Amino acid sequence: MNYFASEPVCNLRSLRSVSLKVPDSLPTKDFYQEVWGLSTVEEDTDRFWLRGTGSEHHILKLEKGEHNALGGVSFAVATPQDVDRAASSLVALGIPLFREPGPLDDAAGGYGLQLVDPEGRLVELSANVHAVVSQEPAGRRAIPRKIAHVVLNTIDIDRATAFYTQVLGMRISDWSEHQMAFLRCNREHHVIAFNQAPWTSVNHVAYEMQSIDHFMRGIGNLKRHNIAPQWGPGRHGPGDNTFSYFTDPAGLVCEYTSEVAQVDEDSWLCRTWERTPELSDQWGIAGPPTAAVRGAMAGIPDSGYRSLVVPGRDDYFTVPVPSASEKIGA
Repeated sequence: MNYFASEPVCNLRSLRSVSLKVPDSLPTKDFYQEVWGLSTVEEDTDRFWLRGTGSEHHILKLEKGEHNALGGVSFAVATPQDVDRAASSLVALGIPLFREPGPLDDAAGGYGLQLVDPEGRLVELSANVHAVVSQEPAGRRAIPRKIAHVVLNTIDIDRATAFYTQVLGMRISDWSEHQMAFLRCNREHHVIAFNQAPWTSVNHVAYEMQSIDHFMRGIGNLKRHNIAPQWGPGRHGPGDNTFSYFTDPAGLVCEYTSEVAQVDEDSWLCRTWERTPELSDQWGIAGPPTAAVRGAMAGIPDSGYRSLVVPGRDDYFTVPVPSASEKIGA
C-alpha cells in the first residue's frame, strides 16, 4: 500500500534537539559538558539534558541504552494547534504515533506528539516548551549555539527523503550524487541529511559555533585536551559549512561547524554534487577522514521504535523511486 500526503502534515520551524542513547551516559555527559562546551541544564539518574548558548532549553539529551542509538529528534512547530492538526493528518495517513498529542513529560516540557518514521526513528513535534534566556553572544568562549544538523544513515534514501518532504514538509537543498540528501526546514541549507548505508544508524551530530573564529577556538580547546580532529578542519561543498569531526567517549561522531549556507527560497536551485575530494573539502587542507571516524560514522544497526509500533510490517510508507531528473529538480 502507498501512503502519500497531498500536503505536509505540519510546518517545521527548526530542529530543537537530538537524543542519543549510550551504554554509559555519565562519561559521555562529562565530555560534552567539560570539553565540548555544553552545560547540563537538568539530570535524572542516567539521563542528562545539555544546552548551548541559544534559546532552546536543551540541544542534546543523553540517556542510558544497551548500545549506541538514536533516541530521537525534536522539531519545533508554532502552536499546540499545529501539533493537533499534524496528529489528525498522520493518523489519516496511517503513520504510527508513539505518543498522542498532549503535555510532554520531558525536561523541556511543552505540548507535542511523537511519531515513528519508516525506519523506526522517533520524531517529536513540539510547541510551547520551557523558555530559557539566550546566552549569546558567548564572547570569545568556544561554546556551541545549537544543533546545526544530524546525519542519519538509511537503507533507502529515496523513501527517507520522500517521507521527510511529503509528510513533514522539508525541502531537499542538494544531493551528493545518490549517496546523500540534504534537507532543510527553514533558511539553513540542511538540518537533516540522509546517507545511503547498509543499515539504519546515527552517522553524526553537528553543533553550530557562533563564527569561524569560535569554530577554530573549539578545535584548539579539544587539542588542549589531547583530542585531535579525525577529519578537518575544512569546508564542505554542499552547505558551504566548515567542519571538524571528533568522536565522543561512546564512539559517536560529533562535529563543530559554522557558516552554513542560507537559502533564498525564491532563487535556490537544488543541485547534485559530485563526490570528489575537492568538493568534499573546498579548502583542500582536511585530507581524507580517518578509518576510525569512518567506522564510527557507520554506527551500530538501530531498528529504533519500529517493532514496538508496527511489528512485522515493512510497507506503511512506500513511494515510487524518483527518476534522476526528479531528484535534481527536487
